[in-house]
Amino acid sequence: MPLASPQLLPLPLEESRYVVRWQAGPGPEVALPALPLAFEPYLYLRPEHQALQRFAGEQLSFYLEDHARQRTVAQLHVAADVAQGWGYSPWQAPFGAVQLAPELPAAVLRVFLEQVQALLAARGLAHMRLRSHPFAYDPASSARLTHVLQQLGYSVALAEINHHLPLDQDFQARLHPSERRRLRKCRQQGFVFEQETSLYLPLAYEFLSRCRQEKGQTLSLSLERLQELFRQFPQDHFLFSVRTPGGEWAALTIAIRVSSRVLYNFYPASPLAYNTFSPVVLLNEGLHAFGRANGQQLLDLGTSTLPEGLNSSLLQFKRHLGGVPSLKLTFEK
Repeated sequence: MPLASPQLLPLPLEESRYVVRWQAGPGPEVALPALPLAFEPYLYLRPEHQALQRFAGEQLSFYLEDHARQRTVAQLHVAADVAQGWGYSPWQAPFGAVQLAPELPAAVLRVFLEQVQALLAARGLAHMRLRSHPFAYDPASSARLTHVLQQLGYSVALAEINHHLPLDQDFQARLHPSERRRLRKCRQQGFVFEQETSLYLPLAYEFLSRCRQEKGQTLSLSLERLQELFRQFPQDHFLFSVRTPGGEWAALTIAIRVSSRVLYNFYPASPLAYNTFSPVVLLNEGLHAFGRANGQQLLDLGTSTLPEGLNSSLLQFKRHLGGVPSLKLTFEK
């Protein structure tokens, strides 16, 4: 079933310059914006990534257009489970929800979301779940979105602590003394940071899976899914390692270029046998240098949340790396 024809809905504001463009289609189909975006879209909110999120139901795309500027100033993609009456953003990604232009007034954002809410309700969606990006990505826009959503009756269903490293600061200067000692120990042992070819993904997946199993955890993505992401977005997915002098992997991670500003350390792992060296510190130093060399501003270390709750040891490790905390909120209504 192809995408339905796009629908245009002028916002009921004194300035009639704002229009909501929305479109519905089956899960793999995602509408493209008609006007250029006024911001750089995060990877997970790009239509081609949305199309890979494996939702079998209806996909709804909402774009707020500013016809005075001839730009799209906000976007929201919703996976609509009509049978259960729930809408999700994202369906399968670290975050989704609303991305907006920094200068978008809160009053306009509110009317946009009121119209979206009415359109979703008309399609039988009584409940919504929005998982937003960390505040550190765009503090002012995050605060504005949070304020407007709470005005509209959304509650915070989950508040997570996310950590990041600012890339305009020296990596070692932020390290806890204990982690600095481990970093020296890795260097003395001849460990090296390397970027690996994606051809190693099957071996890397086995390594990552074994490391997670040692801690009683599992990987959230299948090997096939990871390979698909690397194929579809080769400029945005990277495989990095720390190797011993003998060439063995002491640590691995998959890093994701979320935007030109943000590099995300998505799947860091190291066997328990290497705990005395803590090669993940060297791994993060390498990611820090890589992001900095590519003009990025923030290395996202992710949250420290497990299905059963807060992972205190992981939280402490990120603090020892010099990680800066910020909120990552999930809203429900």
